Amino acid sequence: MTRTVVESKTKTAVLGFDEPFCVIGERINPTGRKKLAAELEAGDFSTVEKDALAQVLAGADILDINAGVVYNSNPNPNETEPPLMTSIVNLVQGLVDVPLCIDSSVPAALEAGLQAAQGRPLLNSVTGEEDRLEFVLPLVAKYNVPVVAISNDDTGISEDPDVRFAVAKKIVERAADFGIPAYDIVVDPLVMPIGAMATAGKQVFTLVRRLREELGVNTTCGASNISFGLPNRHGINNAFLPMAMGAGMTSAIMNPVALPITQLKIAEKKAEIEAAGIILPADIDDETFVTLFGMGSTKPRPGKEMEAIRAANLLTDNDAHGGAWIAFNKPGGSAADAGGRGGRRGGRRRA
Repeated sequence: MTRTVVESKTKTAVLGFDEPFCVIGERINPTGRKKLAAELEAGDFSTVEKDALAQVLAGADILDINAGVVYNSNPNPNETEPPLMTSIVNLVQGLVDVPLCIDSSVPAALEAGLQAAQGRPLLNSVTGEEDRLEFVLPLVAKYNVPVVAISNDDTGISEDPDVRFAVAKKIVERAADFGIPAYDIVVDPLVMPIGAMATAGKQVFTLVRRLREELGVNTTCGASNISFGLPNRHGINNAFLPMAMGAGMTSAIMNPVALPITQLKIAEKKAEIEAAGIILPADIDDETFVTLFGMGSTKPRPGKEMEAIRAANLLTDNDAHGGAWIAFNKPGGSAADAGGRGGRRGGRRRA
Protein backbone atom coordinates (compact mmCIF):
# COMPACT_ATOMS: atom_id res chain seq x y z
CA MET A 1 0.00 0.00 0.00
CA THR A 2 1.30 3.46 -0.94
CA ARG A 3 2.70 5.39 2.01
CA THR A 4 4.45 8.75 1.72
CA VAL A 5 6.49 9.46 4.85
CA VAL A 6 7.22 13.06 5.89
CA GLU A 7 9.26 13.67 9.03
CA SER A 8 10.48 16.35 11.38
CA LYS A 9 13.20 15.63 13.90
CA THR A 10 10.71 13.97 16.25
CA LYS A 11 7.39 13.45 14.43
CA THR A 12 6.15 11.55 11.40
CA ALA A 13 3.20 12.31 9.14
CA VAL A 14 2.11 9.57 6.74
CA LEU A 15 0.05 10.08 3.61
CA GLY A 16 -1.68 6.88 2.58
CA PHE A 17 -4.91 5.34 1.34
CA ASP A 18 -5.54 3.75 4.73
CA GLU A 19 -4.23 6.65 6.82
CA PRO A 20 -6.08 9.62 8.36
CA PHE A 21 -6.33 12.54 5.95
CA CYS A 22 -3.19 14.70 6.14
CA VAL A 23 -3.68 18.45 6.61
CA ILE A 24 -0.89 20.67 5.29
CA GLY A 25 -1.24 24.14 6.80
CA GLU A 26 -0.93 26.90 4.17
CA ARG A 27 -0.81 30.08 6.24
CA ILE A 28 2.94 30.74 6.24
CA ASN A 29 2.85 32.24 2.78
CA PRO A 30 3.08 35.98 1.97
CA THR A 31 1.29 35.62 -1.39
CA GLY A 32 -1.70 37.96 -1.26
CA ARG A 33 -0.87 38.99 2.31
CA LYS A 34 0.63 42.47 2.08
CA LYS A 35 1.01 42.87 5.84
CA LEU A 36 2.96 39.62 6.18
CA ALA A 37 5.12 40.45 3.17
CA ALA A 38 6.02 43.84 4.65
CA GLU A 39 6.81 42.25 8.01
CA LEU A 40 9.11 39.68 6.45
CA GLU A 41 11.01 42.29 4.47
CA ALA A 42 11.47 44.22 7.73
CA GLY A 43 12.72 41.12 9.55
CA ASP A 44 9.57 40.85 11.68
CA PHE A 45 8.53 37.20 12.11
CA SER A 46 5.77 37.72 14.69
CA THR A 47 2.94 36.74 12.31
CA VAL A 48 4.88 33.66 11.19
CA GLU A 49 5.17 32.61 14.84
CA LYS A 50 1.44 33.11 15.45
CA ASP A 51 0.47 31.27 12.26
CA ALA A 52 2.75 28.32 13.02
CA LEU A 53 1.39 27.85 16.53
CA ALA A 54 -2.26 28.42 15.57
CA GLN A 55 -2.15 25.94 12.68
CA VAL A 56 -0.62 23.16 14.76
CA LEU A 57 -3.12 23.83 17.55
CA ALA A 58 -5.91 23.60 14.97
CA GLY A 59 -4.66 20.18 13.85
CA ALA A 60 -2.24 20.70 10.95
CA ASP A 61 -0.05 17.63 10.42
CA ILE A 62 2.50 19.43 8.21
CA LEU A 63 3.27 23.13 7.78
CA ASP A 64 3.92 24.59 4.33
CA ILE A 65 6.71 27.18 4.35
CA ASN A 66 6.71 29.73 1.53
CA ALA A 67 9.10 32.69 1.57
CA GLY A 68 7.99 34.22 -1.73
CA VAL A 69 8.30 37.90 -0.87
CA VAL A 70 9.29 40.37 -3.58
CA TYR A 71 11.28 42.93 -1.62
CA ASN A 72 10.80 46.60 -2.45
CA SER A 73 14.47 47.10 -1.66
CA ASN A 74 15.59 44.21 -3.88
CA PRO A 75 13.14 42.74 -6.41
CA ASN A 76 15.39 39.74 -7.22
CA PRO A 77 13.94 36.70 -5.38
CA ASN A 78 16.94 34.58 -6.35
CA GLU A 79 18.97 36.70 -3.94
CA THR A 80 16.43 37.41 -1.20
CA GLU A 81 14.33 34.27 -0.97
CA PRO A 82 16.96 31.60 -0.09
CA PRO A 83 18.18 33.30 3.13
CA LEU A 84 14.61 34.19 4.10
CA MET A 85 13.55 30.57 3.58
CA THR A 86 16.38 29.43 5.85
CA SER A 87 15.37 31.89 8.56
CA ILE A 88 11.69 30.91 8.47
CA VAL A 89 12.42 27.16 8.50
CA ASN A 90 14.77 27.53 11.47
CA LEU A 91 12.24 29.68 13.32
CA VAL A 92 9.25 27.41 12.71
CA GLN A 93 10.96 24.16 13.59
CA GLY A 94 12.14 25.81 16.80
CA LEU A 95 8.49 26.53 17.70
CA VAL A 96 6.62 23.39 16.60
CA ASP A 97 7.55 19.77 16.06
CA VAL A 98 5.45 18.85 13.01
CA PRO A 99 7.13 18.11 9.65
CA LEU A 100 7.55 20.87 7.07
CA CYS A 101 6.73 21.34 3.40
CA ILE A 102 9.32 23.48 1.58
CA ASP A 103 7.43 25.56 -0.98
CA SER A 104 9.05 27.78 -3.60
CA SER A 105 9.36 28.51 -7.31
CA VAL A 106 12.96 29.63 -6.75
CA PRO A 107 15.38 26.69 -7.11
CA ALA A 108 17.94 28.06 -4.66
CA ALA A 109 15.22 28.62 -2.06
CA LEU A 110 14.10 25.00 -2.36
CA GLU A 111 17.61 23.78 -1.64
CA ALA A 112 18.09 26.30 1.17
CA GLY A 113 14.91 24.98 2.80
CA LEU A 114 16.01 21.37 2.39
CA GLN A 115 19.37 22.13 3.96
CA ALA A 116 17.78 23.85 6.95
CA ALA A 117 14.93 21.39 7.56
CA GLN A 118 15.37 18.61 10.05
CA GLY A 119 14.01 15.15 9.29
CA ARG A 120 12.44 14.46 5.90
CA PRO A 121 10.40 17.40 4.59
CA LEU A 122 7.99 17.41 1.67
CA LEU A 123 9.17 19.45 -1.33
CA ASN A 124 6.65 21.69 -3.10
CA SER A 125 6.86 21.37 -6.05
CA VAL A 126 7.73 19.89 -9.44
CA THR A 127 5.65 20.33 -12.59
CA GLY A 128 5.78 18.72 -16.03
CA GLU A 129 7.72 21.71 -17.39
CA GLU A 130 11.07 20.53 -18.70
CA ASP A 131 13.25 23.04 -16.87
CA ARG A 132 11.47 22.29 -13.60
CA LEU A 133 11.85 18.53 -14.06
CA GLU A 134 15.54 18.92 -14.83
CA PHE A 135 16.23 20.88 -11.66
CA VAL A 136 13.79 19.56 -9.06
CA LEU A 137 13.99 15.80 -9.64
CA PRO A 138 17.77 15.62 -9.04
CA LEU A 139 17.20 17.67 -5.89
CA VAL A 140 14.51 15.23 -4.71
CA ALA A 141 16.87 12.32 -5.33
CA LYS A 142 19.82 14.07 -3.68
CA TYR A 143 17.97 14.74 -0.42
CA ASN A 144 15.74 11.62 -0.56
CA VAL A 145 12.53 13.54 0.06
CA PRO A 146 8.97 13.23 -1.25
CA VAL A 147 7.70 15.84 -3.69
CA VAL A 148 4.41 17.44 -4.73
CA ALA A 149 3.88 16.99 -8.49
CA ILE A 150 1.55 19.57 -10.05
CA SER A 151 -0.28 18.48 -13.20
CA ASN A 152 0.69 21.26 -15.58
CA ASP A 153 3.49 21.46 -18.12
CA ASP A 154 4.98 23.79 -20.73
CA THR A 155 1.56 24.14 -22.38
CA GLY A 156 0.03 25.52 -19.16
CA ILE A 157 -2.93 24.22 -17.15
CA SER A 158 -5.32 22.17 -19.24
CA GLU A 159 -9.07 22.08 -18.58
CA ASP A 160 -9.02 18.51 -19.93
CA PRO A 161 -8.64 16.04 -17.03
CA ASP A 162 -7.11 13.45 -19.35
CA VAL A 163 -4.31 15.87 -20.18
CA ARG A 164 -3.70 16.58 -16.49
CA PHE A 165 -3.54 12.83 -15.82
CA ALA A 166 -1.03 12.43 -18.65
CA VAL A 167 1.19 15.14 -17.15
CA ALA A 168 1.09 13.42 -13.75
CA LYS A 169 2.02 10.10 -15.38
CA LYS A 170 4.91 11.79 -17.19
CA ILE A 171 6.26 13.19 -13.91
CA VAL A 172 6.01 9.80 -12.17
CA GLU A 173 7.84 8.12 -15.06
CA ARG A 174 10.56 10.78 -15.20
CA ALA A 175 11.00 10.54 -11.43
CA ALA A 176 11.57 6.80 -11.75
CA ASP A 177 14.54 7.57 -14.01
CA PHE A 178 16.12 9.26 -10.98
CA GLY A 179 15.32 6.36 -8.67
CA ILE A 180 12.41 8.21 -7.06
CA PRO A 181 9.60 5.75 -6.23
CA ALA A 182 5.94 6.49 -6.97
CA TYR A 183 5.17 6.46 -3.25
CA ASP A 184 7.29 9.60 -2.86
CA ILE A 185 5.27 11.48 -5.50
CA VAL A 186 2.21 13.36 -4.18
CA VAL A 187 0.20 14.51 -7.18
CA ASP A 188 -1.78 17.73 -7.19
CA PRO A 189 -4.33 17.20 -10.00
CA LEU A 190 -5.21 20.91 -9.92
CA VAL A 191 -8.63 21.79 -8.56
CA MET A 192 -10.47 24.29 -10.75
CA PRO A 193 -12.99 26.79 -9.31
CA ILE A 194 -16.50 25.36 -9.47
CA GLY A 195 -17.79 28.89 -10.15
CA ALA A 196 -15.84 28.99 -13.42
CA MET A 197 -16.22 25.32 -14.43
CA ALA A 198 -19.39 23.48 -13.39
CA THR A 199 -17.70 20.08 -13.81
CA ALA A 200 -14.66 20.95 -11.68
CA GLY A 201 -15.76 18.84 -8.72
CA LYS A 202 -16.62 15.78 -10.81
CA GLN A 203 -13.36 16.17 -12.73
CA VAL A 204 -11.13 16.14 -9.70
CA PHE A 205 -12.93 13.18 -8.10
CA THR A 206 -12.48 11.15 -11.29
CA LEU A 207 -8.84 12.24 -11.57
CA VAL A 208 -8.05 11.28 -7.99
CA ARG A 209 -9.52 7.81 -8.52
CA ARG A 210 -7.40 7.32 -11.65
CA LEU A 211 -4.26 8.55 -9.92
CA ARG A 212 -4.82 6.11 -7.10
CA GLU A 213 -5.82 3.11 -9.21
CA GLU A 214 -3.52 3.54 -12.23
CA LEU A 215 -0.44 5.26 -10.81
CA GLY A 216 -0.70 4.26 -7.13
CA VAL A 217 0.21 7.75 -5.90
CA ASN A 218 -0.98 9.88 -3.03
CA THR A 219 -2.68 13.15 -3.85
CA THR A 220 -3.11 16.68 -2.54
CA CYS A 221 -4.72 19.93 -3.65
CA GLY A 222 -5.23 23.56 -2.80
CA ALA A 223 -8.57 22.86 -1.13
CA SER A 224 -10.00 26.39 -1.23
CA ASN A 225 -9.59 26.67 -5.02
CA ILE A 226 -12.87 24.82 -5.50
CA SER A 227 -14.92 27.62 -3.88
CA PHE A 228 -13.05 30.63 -5.28
CA GLY A 229 -15.34 33.54 -6.10
CA LEU A 230 -18.47 32.06 -4.54
CA PRO A 231 -20.45 32.96 -1.40
CA ASN A 232 -20.21 30.81 1.73
CA ARG A 233 -16.91 29.28 0.66
CA HIS A 234 -16.62 27.29 3.89
CA GLY A 235 -19.88 25.52 3.09
CA ILE A 236 -18.53 24.41 -0.30
CA ASN A 237 -15.15 23.44 1.15
CA ASN A 238 -16.84 21.41 3.89
CA ALA A 239 -18.69 19.36 1.26
CA PHE A 240 -15.74 19.09 -1.13
CA LEU A 241 -13.14 17.73 1.29
CA PRO A 242 -15.04 14.61 2.45
CA MET A 243 -16.09 13.91 -1.16
CA ALA A 244 -12.47 14.20 -2.30
CA MET A 245 -11.44 11.91 0.55
CA GLY A 246 -14.05 9.41 -0.57
CA ALA A 247 -12.56 9.48 -4.07
CA GLY A 248 -9.13 8.70 -2.61
CA MET A 249 -7.48 12.06 -1.97
CA THR A 250 -5.05 11.70 0.93
CA SER A 251 -4.07 15.28 1.82
CA ALA A 252 -4.82 18.94 1.20
CA ILE A 253 -2.94 22.20 1.44
CA MET A 254 -5.38 24.38 3.35
CA ASN A 255 -6.02 26.76 6.22
CA PRO A 256 -6.99 24.70 9.28
CA VAL A 257 -7.69 27.78 11.39
CA ALA A 258 -10.92 29.72 11.80
CA LEU A 259 -9.59 33.24 12.24
CA PRO A 260 -10.66 35.16 15.35
CA ILE A 261 -13.50 37.66 15.27
CA THR A 262 -12.11 41.18 14.97
CA GLN A 263 -12.85 44.05 17.32
CA LEU A 264 -14.55 45.85 14.44
CA LYS A 265 -17.03 42.97 13.97
CA ILE A 266 -17.69 42.87 17.72
CA ALA A 267 -18.33 46.62 17.81
CA GLU A 268 -20.69 46.41 14.81
CA LYS A 269 -22.67 43.59 16.43
CA LYS A 270 -22.93 45.43 19.74
CA ALA A 271 -24.20 48.52 17.95
CA GLU A 272 -26.79 46.41 16.13
CA ILE A 273 -27.96 44.87 19.41
CA GLU A 274 -28.17 48.20 21.18
CA ALA A 275 -30.16 49.64 18.25
CA ALA A 276 -32.63 46.80 18.73
CA GLY A 277 -33.13 47.88 22.35
CA ILE A 278 -31.32 44.92 23.90
CA ILE A 279 -29.37 45.80 27.05
CA LEU A 280 -26.17 43.84 27.58
CA PRO A 281 -24.50 43.30 30.97
CA ALA A 282 -21.94 46.02 31.52
CA ASP A 283 -19.23 43.52 32.44
CA ILE A 284 -19.71 41.07 29.56
CA ASP A 285 -16.36 40.11 28.04
CA ASP A 286 -15.77 39.77 24.30
CA GLU A 287 -15.42 35.97 24.26
CA THR A 288 -18.69 35.49 26.14
CA PHE A 289 -20.37 38.01 23.83
CA VAL A 290 -19.32 36.38 20.56
CA THR A 291 -20.16 32.92 21.89
CA LEU A 292 -23.60 34.07 23.06
CA PHE A 293 -24.45 35.49 19.64
CA GLY A 294 -22.91 32.65 17.61
CA MET A 295 -20.19 34.78 16.06
CA GLY A 296 -17.32 32.37 16.64
CA SER A 297 -14.43 33.18 18.94
CA THR A 298 -11.94 35.91 19.72
CA LYS A 299 -9.21 33.26 19.56
CA PRO A 300 -7.94 31.14 16.64
CA ARG A 301 -9.65 27.76 16.62
CA PRO A 302 -10.07 24.82 14.23
CA GLY A 303 -12.12 25.75 11.18
CA LYS A 304 -15.26 23.96 10.05
CA GLU A 305 -13.19 22.23 7.37
CA MET A 306 -11.26 20.47 10.14
CA GLU A 307 -14.54 19.26 11.63
CA ALA A 308 -15.55 17.82 8.23
CA ILE A 309 -12.19 16.08 7.85
CA ARG A 310 -12.33 14.55 11.34
CA ALA A 311 -15.85 13.30 10.72
CA ALA A 312 -14.84 11.80 7.36
CA ASN A 313 -11.85 10.06 8.98
CA LEU A 314 -14.27 8.49 11.44
CA LEU A 315 -16.71 7.41 8.72
CA THR A 316 -13.96 5.84 6.59
CA ASP A 317 -12.55 3.86 9.53
CA ASN A 318 -9.36 5.94 9.65
CA ASP A 319 -9.97 6.94 13.27
CA ALA A 320 -9.32 4.00 15.58
CA HIS A 321 -12.23 3.57 18.02
CA GLY A 322 -13.31 7.17 17.25
CA GLY A 323 -10.60 8.48 19.57
CA ALA A 324 -9.62 11.46 17.41
CA TRP A 325 -13.27 12.50 16.91
CA ILE A 326 -13.97 12.30 20.64
CA ALA A 327 -10.82 14.28 21.47
CA PHE A 328 -11.66 16.88 18.81
CA ASN A 329 -15.08 17.47 20.39
CA LYS A 330 -13.97 17.38 24.00
CA PRO A 331 -14.48 20.73 25.78
CA GLY A 332 -11.14 22.46 26.19
CA GLY A 333 -9.39 19.97 23.92
CA SER A 334 -7.37 21.03 20.90
CA ALA A 335 -7.41 19.63 17.39
CA ALA A 336 -3.74 18.83 17.81
CA ASP A 337 -4.72 16.38 20.58
CA ALA A 338 -7.11 14.74 18.13
CA GLY A 339 -4.55 14.09 15.42
CA GLY A 340 -3.80 10.52 16.36
CA ARG A 341 -0.55 10.48 14.38
CA GLY A 342 2.64 8.83 15.46
CA GLY A 343 5.64 10.50 17.00
CA ARG A 344 8.34 8.30 15.54
CA ARG A 345 11.79 9.76 15.28
CA GLY A 346 12.95 10.03 11.71
CA GLY A 347 15.81 11.21 9.62
CA ARG A 348 17.02 11.22 6.06
CA ARG A 349 20.24 10.58 4.28
CA ARG A 350 22.08 13.49 2.75
CA ALA A 351 24.16 13.15 -0.36
